[in-house]
Amino acid sequence: MKYLLPILILIAYAFSAVPEKKDKKYYEEKYRPQFHFTPEKNWMNDPNGLVYYAGEYHLFYQYNPFGKDWGYMHWGHAVSKDLVKWEHLPIAITPDENSKEKEHATAFSGCALVDQNNTAGLQQGDEKTLLIFYTSFECGQRLAYSNDKGRTWKKYDKNPLIPFAKDDARDPKVFFHKPSGNWVMVLYRRPDGDESKQGISIFTSKNLINWELQSHITGFYECPDLFELPLDGNKDQSKWALLGGDGAYFIGSFDGKTFKPEGTKKILDRGKNFYATQTWSNHPEGKVVQIAWMRGGDFTDMPFNGMMTFPCELSMRTTKTGPTLCKKPVDAIATLHEKDLIKKDKNIIPGIKGNIVAGISGDALHIKAKFNPKSSDGFGFLVRNGKKDNGTEIRYDSNKKMLDCLGGEVHVEPIDGILQLEVLVDRSSIEIFVNDGEVVLSSCFNPGVGDEDLTLWTQGGELFVKEIEVYKMKSAWKEK
Repeated sequence: MKYLLPILILIAYAFSAVPEKKDKKYYEEKYRPQFHFTPEKNWMNDPNGLVYYAGEYHLFYQYNPFGKDWGYMHWGHAVSKDLVKWEHLPIAITPDENSKEKEHATAFSGCALVDQNNTAGLQQGDEKTLLIFYTSFECGQRLAYSNDKGRTWKKYDKNPLIPFAKDDARDPKVFFHKPSGNWVMVLYRRPDGDESKQGISIFTSKNLINWELQSHITGFYECPDLFELPLDGNKDQSKWALLGGDGAYFIGSFDGKTFKPEGTKKILDRGKNFYATQTWSNHPEGKVVQIAWMRGGDFTDMPFNGMMTFPCELSMRTTKTGPTLCKKPVDAIATLHEKDLIKKDKNIIPGIKGNIVAGISGDALHIKAKFNPKSSDGFGFLVRNGKKDNGTEIRYDSNKKMLDCLGGEVHVEPIDGILQLEVLVDRSSIEIFVNDGEVVLSSCFNPGVGDEDLTLWTQGGELFVKEIEVYKMKSAWKEK
């Protein structure tokens, strides 16, 4: 009997490692997102190993091949040419030490990069080596590599790079810092096991193998990320952003060893389901593109458990509160636009008639609108509205200057009299981008099946719609 469980796990792994054959109903379940990433089945959490190479964006993710609950962490794997349409690939990283345990030696979060100059000395053949840095739980920080465009992976024979210590260290993010000539690793740690010291440690290396601790900053938890962006598009005024897994971040300076924050900590996303944010390395246009796990979504009766936010390009703009990270969906979202409704310069008044977006409906929509609140006390959308049940409300209180949806609430003011909203509605999520992504709310929901109407409303007074575009979205998963 003692050999039965390992045998069953190996059998399950054999059937889980290879993507399932597609059929006509592929990805058609009632709460299956149509343009957000989900695994074909089982549990998924943190995005890992985001890297671009040879025309492909790689997305790895925390994955349990044995069921829909957290545990037995492997790295699932998918690739895309445009960050919208994904192809599932076999599991990339398995637990170390032949572990069959739920936690010990399982493959926790990490990152990936292209070793352009063969710094680690692991290249074989003409293809550049792809490196994965990951945490093996209770076994330290480890390295795996691929010489075939990420199709197969080998583990470095001298692992771990950073041995296990009782500091809860995990989730390495590695990048090259050109001014100092060093590779940099940001790593969540709790020095001395002291919770009051938990935060992000910065290590440096010349060869990607040997790492030296340089500094530590407290006040962060899990899944760190550190990157540079031009402020207001000016590369001569670039600043750095240091983030934790919940999207809380500081803007500041970085000299290759130490991050120095400026101002107060900010929140990147005010929705209820945004976590473990990470950005792609080696983007072909030098952009900073981010994705996150929509933690806490309810996918009852679905074959999968977990979804990602839609990939977004980040920028840094000066706002009333100082330099701020802003997000917008990647441009390739337009490749999924299907039926459209476009209207401009419309006044709407309170009442049940005059819904100017009544001409379009669907379970997946992309909405872009600019509003002048005028005399309206409040306005917004009813999303996935039905004949028997009201849909989910996106509401803006014009007097309090508060926007709320699905329990997320944030203060936001019109700019030059205009409030700009961009909304992504999928079968189990709503993402709202306000004023060119200065404010974002990402949340999961479970709308009624068949409830697909969209309503634009105002109360208390007149609302001026400067322009509104609504696109019904095609599925990113359908075969041509």
